[in-house]
Amino acid sequence: MTTVTLPTVPPPRRLSVPPGRSLAELTAWYGPLPVRRRRVPLAAAALDLPAEAGQPAFRFEFDDRELRAVLTSERVEDLPGDRLQLTADLAIDGTAFPVLLRLRVVDRAGDRLLVVGTARLPYRLLRRATGFRLPWRLPATRLRLLVAAEFS
Repeated sequence: MTTVTLPTVPPPRRLSVPPGRSLAELTAWYGPLPVRRRRVPLAAAALDLPAEAGQPAFRFEFDDRELRAVLTSERVEDLPGDRLQLTADLAIDGTAFPVLLRLRVVDRAGDRLLVVGTARLPYRLLRRATGFRLPWRLPATRLRLLVAAEFS
């Protein structure tokens, strides 16, 4: 009888962001000018790493009176230079809006990951698709969503 050692498959891992270790900011732009910049509380953020070599899944939950939304990644691509590109959906009031979030990996260790990324959103399309509105006195042509999170 021979003994065979099978490779161990690591269990799937879920990394989350501890309180106070994240930052989210929503900036409204009118042409080349920023007209409003506001920090948005990040209620929760999670990174699910599958057991096999599959796609990781990012999830960011925003909780503010102006932006109550969930950003969930559908596909994650590796780009050169420690960058990630997330094709994701921004769900506002049950309506999903496609978003391209580009993340830069600032620090990577065995048990933590620090990322900073931005997404540009066309305001008119977002407003028509989801009903998201800024105050009437703020003109905007696009929005920039900045996310910084330390997963551990």
